[in-house]
Amino acid sequence: MLVVAEYQKEIPFEVKRVYYIYGADGETSRGFHSHRNLRQIYIAIHGSMKVKLTDGVETETVTLSNPAEGLYIGHNIWREIYDFSPDAVLLVLASELYDENDYIRDYDGFLKSQK
Repeated sequence: MLVVAEYQKEIPFEVKRVYYIYGADGETSRGFHSHRNLRQIYIAIHGSMKVKLTDGVETETVTLSNPAEGLYIGHNIWREIYDFSPDAVLLVLASELYDENDYIRDYDGFLKSQK
């Protein structure tokens, strides 16, 4: 199998950072934050995991398990990643370099920023 993702076709932003999460177990949870400007694409390149997303009003949970599909997450979206399968590898494509000031790590602060 070959999967291609090109800038301005499948990826709506220039990728400035790539990282991946692996070695998580079913008890591990990640995320619990939002970004002011950063946009991301999550790809489960192996195994599966769940991603809970909210804009403060609507909430949706997505199961990622297909390495040929990506989940676009815009800015100002709270995310929680959990229920990793033992073999899970989550690849993340990010629109910006790491910037701690871009994070909102407090859920109540996130909700206030949405108003």
